[in-house]
Amino acid sequence: MPDLSVENIDEVNIRVRCERSTAKELSDFFTFKVPGHKYMPAYRSRVWDGTIKLYNMFSQEIYKGLGDYVRSFAHQRSYSIEFPEKKDNFFTESMVEKYMMNDLNISVGGQKIKPHDHQIKAITHSLKKERCLLLSPTGSGKSLIIYGLLRHYQRGLKDGEKILIIVPTTSLVAQMYSDFKDYSQLNDWDADEHVHQIFSGQDKNTDKQIVVSTWQSLFRMRRDYFSQFKAVIGDECHLFKAKSLTTIMTKLVNARYRVGTTGTLDDAQTHKLVIEGLFGPVNDVTSTKELMEKDILSKLTIDCLLLDYGTEDRQFVKNLKYHDEIKWIVSNDRRNRFISKLAGSTKYNTLVLFQFVEQHGKPLYELIKNANPDKKVFLVHGGVNMDDRERIRHICEKEKEAIIVASYGTFSTGINIKNLHNIIFASPSKSKIRILQSIGRQLRKHQDKEVAKLYDIGDDLQWKSRKNHTLKHFVERLKIYKVEQFEFKTIKIQTQGL
Repeated sequence: MPDLSVENIDEVNIRVRCERSTAKELSDFFTFKVPGHKYMPAYRSRVWDGTIKLYNMFSQEIYKGLGDYVRSFAHQRSYSIEFPEKKDNFFTESMVEKYMMNDLNISVGGQKIKPHDHQIKAITHSLKKERCLLLSPTGSGKSLIIYGLLRHYQRGLKDGEKILIIVPTTSLVAQMYSDFKDYSQLNDWDADEHVHQIFSGQDKNTDKQIVVSTWQSLFRMRRDYFSQFKAVIGDECHLFKAKSLTTIMTKLVNARYRVGTTGTLDDAQTHKLVIEGLFGPVNDVTSTKELMEKDILSKLTIDCLLLDYGTEDRQFVKNLKYHDEIKWIVSNDRRNRFISKLAGSTKYNTLVLFQFVEQHGKPLYELIKNANPDKKVFLVHGGVNMDDRERIRHICEKEKEAIIVASYGTFSTGINIKNLHNIIFASPSKSKIRILQSIGRQLRKHQDKEVAKLYDIGDDLQWKSRKNHTLKHFVERLKIYKVEQFEFKTIKIQTQGL
C-alpha cells in the first residue's frame, strides 16, 4: 500500500488518502498566512486565525490543480504515492501553427496574420496539459491565444455543452467579443452566432456555445447553472476577488479544460497556489523584456518624478495615517496643477490614472480639461457605462492629442489602445499587479509610436528619519522597475516652484 493514494473526485478536487499523521503533515504543508490578515475584520474579531488551509484533513480533498505539489510533498519526505494515470495529449507546435494559419485563417483588420512563436507555444502547452495558468504579460496577445483554444474546444462539444470565458470587467467582455470578430473576418465562423455576452442586466441563459462574462455577473448563480460548461478560460484571473473566483471555479465540476491567463502574479504564495489549484500549474509564456527585444512591444522609458515638499508640509504630514496621507496628497492643489501641466505638455495620447473618483479623478479631469481647451479630454470610471468606454477607446485610436483621465479599476487592466504613448501615475500605489498591468496599456505597437513613456509621480514628505507612507511605496515601485529591467531615471522636483 502506498503512503498516499490519490483519486479523482471531479474536475475541481482530488482526494488524497493517507494515515492521519501524514494528513496532518500535508495540511501543514498547504497552510499559509494571508498577507495583511492582521488588518482584516475576521482576524481582528478573532473568528479567523489569518490562515488558508488548502488541504482538508477530514474530507481529504484538495484542488486538482495542486497535484504536482502533492507529488513534491511526497518526494521530499520519501513517501510512496499512487496517482491516477494521466498522459499529456499529443500536440506539437507545428500542428498548432498549421491549425491557426490554415484551419482558422486568422486575421487582424481583415489582413491574414501569423501568430507569434510564444502564442503557438502557449496554445500547444494548454492543449497538451488541459489545465494550466499561462503567465504572459500585457501586449503578448492573450486574446488570440484564447481564440485559438476556444475554437479547438468548440469542435469537441456535445449537445448542451458550452465554453465559459470569465473576464474581470464589462469593458473586457465587449473587447474580447470584438477581438473574436476581428480574428474571424477571413473564415466562416460568425461571432454573433456563437458568442453570448453577459454583463450587468444581460440574460445569463443562452443556446450559444461560448459565453463571455464578468465574474461579478456569475458568482451568485446556482451550482446547476455551471454544469453545462466543459471548458473554462479565466482572462486576467489574478484580478478576480478570491471568494468570487473560488465560488465560480468550484462549481465548474464538469469543466475538464481549464486555462487561466495573467500578466502578473502576486508575490504572495497563497495567491499563486489558489489560482494554480483552480486552473493548473503555471507556465511562463514570455516576458515584457523579451517582447521588447523582439520588437513586438514598444520600448519603454520611465521618468520617476519625485516631488520634494517644504518643511511646513513635511511637519503636517509626519504623523498622518496612511489613508489621511493619501487624502492630503490627492487633494493638494500644487500637485494637481503639476499633473495638469504635465498631461497638457505631452505629445500624442496620454492616460492619467487615479484611484479615487470623487476626491481626485473628477477634480483632476476638470483641471486638465479647462487647462487644455485644444485637446479632447475624457473621464472614465466605474460609473461610466460600457458603451461610452468603448466609444472613448475607439476615438483615442484615431486621435493624436487626447487625454484620458481614468480610474485604475477601469483602464489599468485589459483595455487595448495601441495609439497610447504616455501614462501618468497620478495616484500612489505599491501593487505590483496594478503597476505592471497599467504599464502594459501603452506597450502595444503603433505606427506613430517609437517609445512609450511613463511618468511615475512620487511624494517625498520624509521628516528627519521617518519616511512617509507613499515615499515607501515609491521606493517599492523603483524595485519593481529594476527587477523588470525597465529603463528609468529619478528626477527631483521642488513643489515650492509649482
